[in-house]
Formats: sequence, structure tokens, C-alpha cells
Amino acid sequence: MPTTPYRAPMRRRTLLALLAVPVAGAMATTVIVSTTAGAEQADTAGVVQAEAWSAQSGARTENTADTGGGKNVGWLANGDWMRYDNIDLGGAGSLSAGVRVAAASRAGGTIELRAGAQDGELLASYAVGYTGSWQTWTTKTVLSGTTLTGKQTIFLLLKSPQGGDFINVNWLRFQRTPTATVPGSPTPASPKPSASASASASATVNAGWPSVDPAKQRADTDAFFARRPAPITNNPVKVPEFHATCTVSHHASDDPIVFPGLAGASHNHTFLGNRSTDANSTAESLFAAGTTCTPAQDHSAYWIPTLYQNGKVVDPKELTVYYGSRLKDPSRTQPFPFGLRMITGDAKNQNDTPDHQGNHFWCAGIGGEVGRTADGQYPICAKTAELVRQITFPDCWDGVHLDSPDHKAHMANGDHTGACPASHPVPIPSVSFVIAYPLNTDTNGITLASGNGYSMHADFFNAWEPDALAQRVRDCLDQGYKCNAQGSF
Repeated sequence: MPTTPYRAPMRRRTLLALLAVPVAGAMATTVIVSTTAGAEQADTAGVVQAEAWSAQSGARTENTADTGGGKNVGWLANGDWMRYDNIDLGGAGSLSAGVRVAAASRAGGTIELRAGAQDGELLASYAVGYTGSWQTWTTKTVLSGTTLTGKQTIFLLLKSPQGGDFINVNWLRFQRTPTATVPGSPTPASPKPSASASASASATVNAGWPSVDPAKQRADTDAFFARRPAPITNNPVKVPEFHATCTVSHHASDDPIVFPGLAGASHNHTFLGNRSTDANSTAESLFAAGTTCTPAQDHSAYWIPTLYQNGKVVDPKELTVYYGSRLKDPSRTQPFPFGLRMITGDAKNQNDTPDHQGNHFWCAGIGGEVGRTADGQYPICAKTAELVRQITFPDCWDGVHLDSPDHKAHMANGDHTGACPASHPVPIPSVSFVIAYPLNTDTNGITLASGNGYSMHADFFNAWEPDALAQRVRDCLDQGYKCNAQGSF
């Protein structure tokens, strides 16, 4: 790129390096690695130079300033695109796709990678913004759940809330990694173990189905229901519920449920509660760490995809985690086993679905919702209201497994009778996140690290102090009354 620091009237940006990786049972993820100019060179394997398009709209090329960077594509603005034909995504194993970008603009925006057509399958979506200059390069890497293999037509689409140039692109890179190298990934041919088979093992991991120690679980269940509930005082509300309130602890491109042991393998997450959560977290490590939650006995890890507005992180003001029951009879609800983990929502979902995953954002406060954003995904809130998202987990457990290959199959929702289904007979607390963001009238330009609003999802890794959790479940949920964060009526 020329040495002129900024060309205000002209469109000037450089492409970023994307990686798309399909991992069995995994959600699309994004890893951001910042590098200084000249400090990073692309491996020749799988590299597609940004200027090697088959067709384009709005793109121009120039030389990069760093040694070995070759050319880059700039002058990229909202609505511009580039098409790359016959891009080989490879065959078996995880597909990683990387994009290298730089920007002097602070406007921010989104880069999408789609297959086949401009409205084709979304392989990756990245929130991008200011990197320091038009030649200060940052690489973003995405792990995608796509099943596409072989030669494909790839579109790179540019989106920004303003009309000027907002990004430069240097190259794309596609690589395959054998799925077997991902710790904890299930063996595709391995069936789910039966309850009887699992009962013969003690806290084992079998093809992605870690199980509880059945003898200990029976003893814990018996001890719980032998516990005498606290007497009802203060005329509480007749709702089975208690809660914890948590603030943001940190951000990282880690996910100890989907990508255990793989630091940086996920899209960026906002972690709340446990201060130590990272790719290597276990129930034991979480239990030993501190928390941002009230009560302090809740060492659990909670995380959601990071929310951006025009490329800048917007943190929740707080997270309220409600523990309740949606079953007709909550009296047999029992605590989760220590170390239970689960996911709700779908990071790969980029379209509206019958359960309207993307439309659970709402406005809380006086005036409420006063309109919708241009894409229809988010409400525009009155100045006296704020953007809120609620997301709820299942409340029936199979009684055997702490996790499953898709991190959902060991859990279920109550059936049409208001009870747990026979396949998942154990009622446990229904976890519900209520996430409050400090956004009111200006909600345009919002994206999630996992893509658009329809990709919203949440993760829960239980590390409650067992006695504190048992007391709340027995006193509040089983008796059907509302308790505060301290577990009192």
C-alpha cells in the first residue's frame, strides 16, 4: 500500500485471512490473531490471493507495505464483493479458513464468506474494525460446521453501516486438519452407550458421552430428597425460582465444551461468572476459581458470543441467571450433577427458524420497542429502555451423561404433558439467561461473533458448590416459591 496515511475521499482497505473448519458436533467459531506488519507470512498451502478473483464489484489492487505480502485488495465498502471460482476446500477432516485484513477506518463492518452464491451457505462471518492503519494486519480464523468439500465457488461479501471504505484484504487460506486431532471429538461410528453399559463405568468418557458415577449419583439423589425443606416465610411469590447475577469476567476465543484443550479455536466469547474459564477448564478448575457472580458459591462458567456494534465490543451490563422449572410439577426437581455442561441455541444458524432464535431480543423499560433495525433482527429501543436477550436451556436430563457429542442430546425439554419425557426422566433446574445490553435507540450495526442475530446461543458449565445449590433447589424449586440470590424467601 502507498505510504500516504489516509485517503479520505477514496475507498481503501485490505482483505483478511479466513479459515473455515467443519468439526463434528461443533459450532462455527472465530479466532482473532493480531500481528504487526511484516511479522506474518501466509503458508503457500491453501492460500488464495485476494486479487485472484474471478469476478468482483468495487475492488482495486495495490502493493502491500510488508515484505512478502504481495498485493492486497482495497477500496472496499458496503456492498462490494469478490468471487473466487474452483477453490478446493479439501476432503475429510476439519476445514479451517483464514483471512488477513487491515483498516485505518474506524467505521467497522462485517465480512461474510459464502459458498455458491451471494446468498449461499454462510461459511463464516466476521466483525472487523480499526487495526491501526491500512497496512497493520490482523488475521481472523473461523472454524465452520460446513459439510462442503472439494472445489467450490466462494463469495467474499463486504458489509458496513456507512458508505466509505472500511477494510483491506490480503489473502484467504483454506486448510484441513484431521478431526481425530480435536480432543474429545466423538468417533463417528460409535453409538450412544446404553444406560446399563454406562452404569458399569465410573465417571467415564465414551465416544463423547462422559457419564456420572451411577452409585454416587444414586446416593446424592437419595440424600437430596431426604433433605428437609426450609419453612416458608415472608409470604413469597408462588413461582419456583432462584437466581444469580453475574458481570463480564473476560473475553477469549475459547470454548471448553466444544473445543476442549484448543486455545483460540472458537469464535470470540464473552465469559461471565467464573474468572478462570478458558479452553482447558474442567469442573475441578472452575470450582477452585473465583467468580463475578452473586452468590459467591456459584463458580459456574457462563458464556455467549461477543456482541459488536460496528466492529466494537459491547458488553452486557449484567447477566441474570434464573434457575426455575417450567414443568407442571416442580417438586421432584433435583440439582444438576457436578460438571454438567450444555449448550442451547445454534451458532451455525444464520436464518430465521420456527422457534425465532433471532427474535428473542427485546426492549426492557419505559417506552419499550419503537422500531426495528433495517435487517429486522433487532428492536430499536426507546431512550428509556435497553436491549435485552433471553435464552433458556432444557430442564430434563437423561440421568447418566454429563455431556454428549452435540452437547444437547443428554438434555430435553418437558413433553406435552408438562413432565420430563421417558428418555430424559430427571427434572433439573431450567437455566435461563437474561442479558441486558446498554443499547437503546441506536441498535444498528449490531453483529455477533458467531454471525447474525439468529446465531445467538449460550453455554453453561456447572460448578456450583453442591450444598448451596441443593439448598436452593430443595427450598425454592421443590416447594414452588421465589427466592432471592442468597436463596432466601
